[in-house]
Amino acid sequence: MECLIGIQFNDYVLLAADCNGGRSIISMKDDVDKMFRLSERLAIIVSGESGDTNKFAEFIEQNVQLYKIRHGYELSPYAAANFTRRNQAQSLRSRSPYFVNMLLAGYDANKGQPELYYLDYLGSLMKLPFSVIGYGGYMSLSVLDRHYRPDMAEADGIRLLRTVISEIQKRLVISLSKFRVHRVDRNGVTQLDDIESKLVTP
Repeated sequence: MECLIGIQFNDYVLLAADCNGGRSIISMKDDVDKMFRLSERLAIIVSGESGDTNKFAEFIEQNVQLYKIRHGYELSPYAAANFTRRNQAQSLRSRSPYFVNMLLAGYDANKGQPELYYLDYLGSLMKLPFSVIGYGGYMSLSVLDRHYRPDMAEADGIRLLRTVISEIQKRLVISLSKFRVHRVDRNGVTQLDDIESKLVTP
């Protein structure tokens, strides 16, 4: 019932997550922030069981910050993604696995480029130019396939993200009325304006 969107461009990554919090067919909240800031230039958005998402994301966040304190520099997006994937795979082989799907975005200062990684609850890890987790992917991946270009300016990237979200809100039977958007680039993690559906009321 959740939807996560990540789009990587040449200079930045856009992350968007719906703000719906619910269980089964019941929606209990519409202001959930599913983004966790791991470090200055690293962030993840998560979906899955609510207890698992918070516990696992906070565990990763605290360990990434501990690494920076011990060594004096941040993990690269690649290293953070592999650390997260290893812990997900280890939990999968335990008695209490985490049911968490994630998109991890970061800016690698050494390479001078942003990166986007897809991680799922089975411990899979893939580096992708764009990804949509959840039922919204059925409606939006074709839009991204057709219109995505890695050299898009920020205004064009946000316009593409709005198009993707509009398609999800229009065609998905589940109501995902609000998405919280973040940008990750060389300057760090920045929250942008939320994207909300324009509901027509009688």
